[in-house]
Amino acid sequence: MQLITEEVLKILLANGLKSACDPDHDPYPVIKLFTPDANATWLISEAHPGEPDILFGLCDLGLGFPELGSVRLSEIEAIRGAIGLPVERDIHFKAERPISEYARLALVTRSITV
Repeated sequence: MQLITEEVLKILLANGLKSACDPDHDPYPVIKLFTPDANATWLISEAHPGEPDILFGLCDLGLGFPELGSVRLSEIEAIRGAIGLPVERDIHFKAERPISEYARLALVTRSITV
């Protein structure tokens, strides 16, 4: 499964460019990635305009410490879960709030809830 399609990448890059110009920009997550055989989840809202392998979003490795930050797509693609399954894209995910709100809720619950 291709984790990020060209269409999704265009949206992520546009969000990254807008955030670079406007520090108050608070985009909605565009995609949700997850490990089907582990507890890791990523809500990705942006890609770095100059280096699209660098993504920004809410990252939760299932250890109870979700955080906003940057992650490389190439590193996510290399991850395998407990029985060796690769990371997948949740094709049904539709963001309902900005990334900052998901982060605020994740700090309270100690995990990403969608």
